[in-house]
Amino acid sequence: MELVDWNLAVATATRLVKSGPEVSRDEARAVVAELRRHAQAAEEHVRSFTRMAEGGAAQRDTPVLVVDRAGWIRANVAGFREVLKPLLEKMRQRRGAGPGGMVLGAVGGKVTGVEVGMLLSFLASRVLGQYETFAPASRDLPSGDGGGGRLLLVAPNIVHVERELDVDPHDFRLWVCLHEETHRTQFTAVPWLRDHIEGEIQSFLAETEVDPGTLLERLREAVQSLAGGRSGEDPAEGEGGRGLIEVVQTAEQREILGRLTAVMSLLEGHADYVMDGVGPQVVPSVAEIREKFQKRRASGAGRLDQALRRLLGLDAKLRQYRDGERFVRAVVEEVGMEGFNRVWTSPNTLPTKAEITKPADWVARVHRRAES
Repeated sequence: MELVDWNLAVATATRLVKSGPEVSRDEARAVVAELRRHAQAAEEHVRSFTRMAEGGAAQRDTPVLVVDRAGWIRANVAGFREVLKPLLEKMRQRRGAGPGGMVLGAVGGKVTGVEVGMLLSFLASRVLGQYETFAPASRDLPSGDGGGGRLLLVAPNIVHVERELDVDPHDFRLWVCLHEETHRTQFTAVPWLRDHIEGEIQSFLAETEVDPGTLLERLREAVQSLAGGRSGEDPAEGEGGRGLIEVVQTAEQREILGRLTAVMSLLEGHADYVMDGVGPQVVPSVAEIREKFQKRRASGAGRLDQALRRLLGLDAKLRQYRDGERFVRAVVEEVGMEGFNRVWTSPNTLPTKAEITKPADWVARVHRRAES
């Protein structure tokens, strides 16, 4: 018996998530068609700007899918299931060895399925796009022949945000596509990147010896925040702001997490840098979009939204965008785009967590410049 009932997670999330902004059938078709055109156009814009090698067959085998919120949920459950398989199997064996383990597994799997579904329903209304790195083949959502990834664009969320920001919808859709296409280019033009990140994640999970009940309790904390159970607590203070990831950190895991944080900051910051760098040439209102979008990121929503963001580690993701973009900008200004692209040479040329905030140290190390 699985510790997470994934089918129940999908059913719960799709039942709870709202469908999105109201659009006519003709408008919905037009949005989907435009996003597909923009994704195709963005590919050439990104390759030209970044000067990264064409991904060839790998790029062609990673589909671009325009999905609704339910489609995003199904895709991410499939990805979670794939990546977490070793950890959940270890936890299943530990629980099964104890008294009443099978019964606890059956009940716990359904409880956790509901809780995971509630979290996914929250996230599904907020994600604009995603390059799903660890996508398994799926009848509903195909992946490339190698199961290596797919690019998802969440149409209702894009429409919602462009309306909320009151920006030119055609410009905003292309701007989003530039960011997500940069991620697809990163993984298809750098063949070792996917395996490197997967290896780090699996090493992190292999170090996990957490009791299943402890991990499930942390999930419940997040769900209680979603339900308003912590409405009287300031999420900026005390233990209410703990992230889910903190429950499984040994000393070895902290080292791995530091490396993962650095590479994710690089990837997100690079995508932000590219979308704004390409923008002035093909997105006339890019300055207005960036200003309004940054204000939206910074302000967040209400108390409940902030609490859940912290529990899920989304605050850290926002810092990754900011710190990573500053790193990329500083390195490009110092050594040019070709000099920056040495970051993709091997895992050894990736920036460390410290170098993300001190790009000059990365330049000195990778370009072997003697300090004056």
